[in-house]
Amino acid sequence: MTEPSATRHAVRAPELTPSPGCPPPHPAPRTPTLALPPDSCDAHCHIFGPADVFPYDPDRTFTPVDAPKEQLFAVHAHLGLTRAVIVQSSCHGHDPRVLLDALKSGGGRLRGVALIGESTTRAEIEELHRAGVRAFRLNFLPHLRTPPTRAEIDSVLERVDGLGWAAQLHVRGEEITALEDLVRALPGRAVVDHMGRVDLAAGRDSPALRSLRALLDTGDVWLKVSGVDRVSRQGPPYTDAVELAASLVAYAPERVLWGTDYPHVNITGDAPDDGLLVDLIERIAPDPGHLRRLMVHNPAELFDFPSTR
Repeated sequence: MTEPSATRHAVRAPELTPSPGCPPPHPAPRTPTLALPPDSCDAHCHIFGPADVFPYDPDRTFTPVDAPKEQLFAVHAHLGLTRAVIVQSSCHGHDPRVLLDALKSGGGRLRGVALIGESTTRAEIEELHRAGVRAFRLNFLPHLRTPPTRAEIDSVLERVDGLGWAAQLHVRGEEITALEDLVRALPGRAVVDHMGRVDLAAGRDSPALRSLRALLDTGDVWLKVSGVDRVSRQGPPYTDAVELAASLVAYAPERVLWGTDYPHVNITGDAPDDGLLVDLIERIAPDPGHLRRLMVHNPAELFDFPSTR
């Protein structure tokens, strides 16, 4: 994988119009009142572009506002987050250069989740591993791509064999019930994004939530209690989704993670205030021990950060 030439900075890409549902990030997130513990990790965030350096995939299903690494790093400094897991977005296709560039700028404080395509070779996967990638993502949301077949999943598993990568699943609502057997059959560990994006209108004992809890019971499945703004039916401060997240942290405190989901694409309305999202962590994990597991120990274990006290 070759890095973009520096001369490309002089060649501007055509101006791109962001897709509906891709607003710019919040212009002035508040300073959180919650003081996060050292080595706290944003376990789910994205980098987009800039498109004139890291072009978006021609077959993408959405066009975001550019959100380069410098912007993400500044937000993390403002929020008090010192580690992060950068998830490669489908709008960059299977080209990992934007992810590799960010990871090489991280000084060991960043890890990555990659999108592996049919043409991604084992040598390229090993390069991603050396850079800090520790998981691959499977998108089951039709607005992002055609969901992967079992044959495609098996092909990825074969090529990442022996590296200890987790499988990260992006699903919505009842899909997690339909995929429960597949998740159970995956070798190694799996992690489900954004509380499975469950439909809170279905109640707190819906089939989707029963499946999530059953998967947590296996000991091999982890859950990101990110995306309260996506799951909530009430809007800020997202009380309904925060209560759900708190119940899931209490249910399996040793296998939950938290992330901003910055810069918040494919949403309805304006981007959430990331400072508010940080302050909500205190309600999601009111027990100090659970909070430290959520923000420090669990991401360190799953994504292979250096050990912490």
